[in-house]
Amino acid sequence: MDAERAAGRSGSGGERRSVVRVVRPVRPRKLAKVPFVELAEGRLQGVVSSGSDLARVYVSSIAAGSHDFSCSTNNNRPCGGLGGSSMCKHLRSLVDEAVIQYGLERVARYLKAESGDGDLAGALRGSKASAPAAGVFSRFLRHLSYLEVPGAAEPLPEMHWFPAMGAAN
Repeated sequence: MDAERAAGRSGSGGERRSVVRVVRPVRPRKLAKVPFVELAEGRLQGVVSSGSDLARVYVSSIAAGSHDFSCSTNNNRPCGGLGGSSMCKHLRSLVDEAVIQYGLERVARYLKAESGDGDLAGALRGSKASAPAAGVFSRFLRHLSYLEVPGAAEPLPEMHWFPAMGAAN
């Protein structure tokens, strides 16, 4: 029965359901500076708010392994603080928030980097490279759209893969 439950089958009727384990943040994050961060597509990537313009956001990413980095506005204008081999403040904020969200060891392992003295951003030795921003920004907007969905008892069809409260530990 445990194997059936793990596979998503119920003991009666052979029903199937999908359950994704939701990983809680290591520490609570403030979302104003970095509202979206993910470890996906072989990169640490996310959306970082501009420090000078409330209407502007940057899509920043760091590739696993090579540590090559990219930072541009959501409409692909390059970040002015990005140098050839030096990261901008948006990338540093992204790394800091990823460590809060996922933990230092997990982020360092994903990026294939030495966490050393705890300054993960300082340990990354990549260079400026281009990376797709549209997909990351699109996922961020999709996440934001769920904030506008009115509360309801019925499940949302496109979110069927989220576990019900208490269904997954």
